[in-house]
Amino acid sequence: MQDEINACLAVLKRGGIILYPTDTVWGLGCDATNADAVDALFALKKRPSNKAMICLVSDFKMLNQYVEEVPEVAYDILKYANKPTTIVYEKPIRIAENLVGEDDTLGIRVPKNEFCTKLIRKFKKPIVSTSANFAGDPTPRNFKAIHPDIKAKVDYVVKKDFTKPKVAPSSVIKIGLSGTVEILRK
Repeated sequence: MQDEINACLAVLKRGGIILYPTDTVWGLGCDATNADAVDALFALKKRPSNKAMICLVSDFKMLNQYVEEVPEVAYDILKYANKPTTIVYEKPIRIAENLVGEDDTLGIRVPKNEFCTKLIRKFKKPIVSTSANFAGDPTPRNFKAIHPDIKAKVDYVVKKDFTKPKVAPSSVIKIGLSGTVEILRK
C-alpha cells in the first residue's frame, strides 16, 4: 500500500489527477487546494464548473482547518453515521475557489478507509473525490465499469483489488451554521 500512496502523492503534488478507490465508489481525485488541478478534473469529467464536487479530509482536525466553523451537530452525525456521509458545510476556507459552490458551500467527507486516510494524512491537504465517470453517465459500481477513456486520461491509476465491488455513493447532508440539517441524498 505504501508504494501506491507514494505514487499518488507524486501525482497530487504536481497537480495531476488520480483514479483511486474511496470508501464508497472508485473516484477521481486531485489537490483540493489547487485551482488548476480542479479545472483539469472538471474538464476530464466534462462536468460544468458550477456542478459541485466534494473533497475528503483525513480527520476532524483537518476538517476544522478547511471550514470556517463546523457546527457541533456535524460531529455527532459523523460519529454515529452507519454509512459514508458527506456533509455540505458553509464557508469553506483554504480550498480552491473553483471547488466552492456559488452559495459558498462545500461537501466534505471524512472517509473510514485505510487507503484514503493514509493518503490524505501524508498529503496533508484535502483531496477532491468525484465519481469516476463522465458527467451524466451512471456511477460505475466497480473498476471494470469505469470508461476506458477515463482510465487513459488520468495521471495515475491506483493498483488495488479491481474485482472488489464498492458500496454506493455516500449520504449527503447539508448543515447550516445555525445548526439546520437537510438530507440531500440518503
